[in-house]
Amino acid sequence: MTLPRFYPIFDNVDWLERALPLGVKFLQLRIKERDPNALRLDIRVGLAMAQTYGAALVVNDHWQLAIEEGAEWLHLGQEDLDAADLPAIRRAGLKLGISTHDHAELDRALALAPDYVALGPVYPTILKQMKWHQQGLDRVTEWKGLVGEIPLVAIGGMSVERAAGAFDAGADIVSAVTDITLNSDPDARIAQWLGACA
Repeated sequence: MTLPRFYPIFDNVDWLERALPLGVKFLQLRIKERDPNALRLDIRVGLAMAQTYGAALVVNDHWQLAIEEGAEWLHLGQEDLDAADLPAIRRAGLKLGISTHDHAELDRALALAPDYVALGPVYPTILKQMKWHQQGLDRVTEWKGLVGEIPLVAIGGMSVERAAGAFDAGADIVSAVTDITLNSDPDARIAQWLGACA
């Protein structure tokens, strides 16, 4: 399976309205704190927007809503795996991406035959407090050797300037969050990302 090499993650559907017209084809909606009804509407609107632009939208965490709203992709962190009904997710035909940070988590992810594996944080990240320090590019290379043909996503502290190094180290896809959302010109930054990942 060949996925787009650029994979931005957004916490609001407003970002999708900006990114999709610019040509982003693979992106994630990661909303953590939201009223359930509003969350459902956000996912529904996001999926409709992605379909309009021929893009794939990955729903983070909310597997029940992803199934009910007809999503094609779901991303789960390790804690999310504990609560998710994996047989139901598979029966619904959802493609699954899984976060990993160490060997035990990677073993767990690979046992579930994921559609991609994410490794992070490759570089220090300001997005959230994590117990893992930066993994570094050598870990990206190691992970790619372990996952084989499964697409590997490098995430955490990624920037346009660091993308080439991640690809050279073995990443198939690079994911960005704050490099876009905190940029003074997000649209121009997305364009730069698309160029760097072409």
